[in-house]
Amino acid sequence: MFNTLSMIGLGYIGLPTATLFASRKKKVIGVDINPHAVETINQGKIHIVEPELDMLVHSVVTEGYLRATTRPEPADAFLIAVPTPFTDGHKPDLSCIEAAARAIAPVLARGNLVILESTSPVGTTEKLAHWLSQARPDLTFPQQVGEEADIQIAYCPERVLPGKVVHELVANDRVIGGMTRKASDMAVALYKVFVQGECIVTNARTAEMCKLTENSFRDVNIAFANELSMICDKLGINVWELIRLANRHPRVNILQPGCGVGGHCIAVDPWFIVDSTPEQARLIRTAREVNDHKPEWVVDKIKAAITDVLAANPGRTISDVRVACLGLAFKPDIDDLRESPALEIAKTVARLGCQVAAVEPHIEALPPDLLMGNVRKAELGSALLRTDVICVLVKHRVFVESKAEISAHLRLVDAVGLLG
Repeated sequence: MFNTLSMIGLGYIGLPTATLFASRKKKVIGVDINPHAVETINQGKIHIVEPELDMLVHSVVTEGYLRATTRPEPADAFLIAVPTPFTDGHKPDLSCIEAAARAIAPVLARGNLVILESTSPVGTTEKLAHWLSQARPDLTFPQQVGEEADIQIAYCPERVLPGKVVHELVANDRVIGGMTRKASDMAVALYKVFVQGECIVTNARTAEMCKLTENSFRDVNIAFANELSMICDKLGINVWELIRLANRHPRVNILQPGCGVGGHCIAVDPWFIVDSTPEQARLIRTAREVNDHKPEWVVDKIKAAITDVLAANPGRTISDVRVACLGLAFKPDIDDLRESPALEIAKTVARLGCQVAAVEPHIEALPPDLLMGNVRKAELGSALLRTDVICVLVKHRVFVESKAEISAHLRLVDAVGLLG
């Protein structure tokens, strides 16, 4: 049924998914608008950091099962995994999905399956069908759920953990929402090429809401921990000890606080629910506001430490103060900076005018928006030598292994409980 597949978007989800299909001897055409990504993949290399993926990509490219290009080509099934950010006011930006739809429309043929994987607001799959029908009036697309058509359309979100994407794409269950029963059946058959978890069928809107619900649930729980950390700081209580004690209750499992919430999913998806149902999504909105505020709270702690430095050294100015920001990624032991609160904190600290040593062992170069005259990329050892304030923003393994050296510093802002 599926001899050739097309993956539109070769990022953190698209490339691993395309590679897993290719590893099962399916011909996969990967499409991305980034020429560097396309060139890198065609060399059998990867442009992202993900364990196990580099060896798999090299193998399937070498064997001829995966090829990347910047323009869509005919295929039996098209999977769309492109970004869905939000604009000012937390409004969903679906322009990448619309662009992907209009890009594949010219090469669609009767009997094709189109699957949207991008995390999306409820109703986006129906919009995808509309955009495709506008571009290809010679083909029929389902205009409402259950309506048969020439092109089958379904929604199937990923649910994976960065750093374990290859394993979880194979092992995790998938929720599949087809606009028709035939679309669902075709999508199940497609994913079963490599998915060992269960493929559970529902309608497209429920599948869209399922992904948003999963990440909103996590966001609410993280917000509780982050709010608790701010309350405990006000009351002079060690939040890490408090959580450890509270979690000894058999039905309590409080998460660990951090410097905020990042990544393309948890920091974004709840706003899609809020945008669709602003009057009803009160708890979800509040959780987002709590987590969005946490980086500001951390910055205030850093400012207080800088003030202490200046008070202890009357002859120095803000430009003389050296601050080390440990971690820029949105979570431990990955290179992903998307929506990272640690990165935003580092940029805010740099704008204060002090000297910033950015320590992020998982990236080769600083992102463009952190390239300021007073910011340098540093190794952990050198950053600890001549620093007035240390800010632990991400709990990378390398920082945990150097906990003794870090904890010996006089002025330390520990936003992630490195010292427990």
